[in-house]
Amino acid sequence: MIVVLIVFLLAIFVLPNLWAKWVLKRHTRGRKDYPGTGAELADHLLRRFGIEGVKVERTEQGDHYDPEARRVRLSPEHYDGRSLTAVTVAAHEVGHAIQHHQGYAPLIARSRLVKLAQKAEKVGAILMMAAPFLFILTRLPGGLALVVGMAVISFGTAAVVHLVTLPVEFDASFNRALPMLKEYVPPYDMPGARHVLTACAFTYVAASLASVMNLGRWLVILRR
Repeated sequence: MIVVLIVFLLAIFVLPNLWAKWVLKRHTRGRKDYPGTGAELADHLLRRFGIEGVKVERTEQGDHYDPEARRVRLSPEHYDGRSLTAVTVAAHEVGHAIQHHQGYAPLIARSRLVKLAQKAEKVGAILMMAAPFLFILTRLPGGLALVVGMAVISFGTAAVVHLVTLPVEFDASFNRALPMLKEYVPPYDMPGARHVLTACAFTYVAASLASVMNLGRWLVILRR
């Protein structure tokens, strides 16, 4: 049963990321029939939707949209790439910029929760390391349970962030990026674009499951 459980957990947490990398790489072949790069498409879409003040930048920190700096950041291969993967990823990140521009509530909630989660995770880690010493100092029967409980709450914020992230990412991919791509990508490439977006979406699902399971693990510890 332990072996089966380990295999199951590996399938949940490892396979989605491997699949996403394989899918992204599969569609990175340069396309001479595409009129522009990922960065050029992103810039065009921002202007088309009248989103002012948002710039497109190259980054080494992974593709993302920064709502505070108002930047669509693309990795070098997607910024300069003229491939299906590059334009699909660019459209997805612009989807987040459109969400921000329109005041999409889940995105705003996630942005606020991320700041809270970063602080809470640090507090949680400190509490878990300090728990035995705090219990010795306090000598209270429920002292350790209280500290562990506080740590669980802090780790729980990370799980909430991941759960809120799911609708944000799915909306940016399938409600915004996919319809936009239909106007710029040949019809025979659309299944590939959907494939890329779906593979990336599964990585967020896996991350959410991992976060929830981590929270569940601490709840089990607390019950003991």
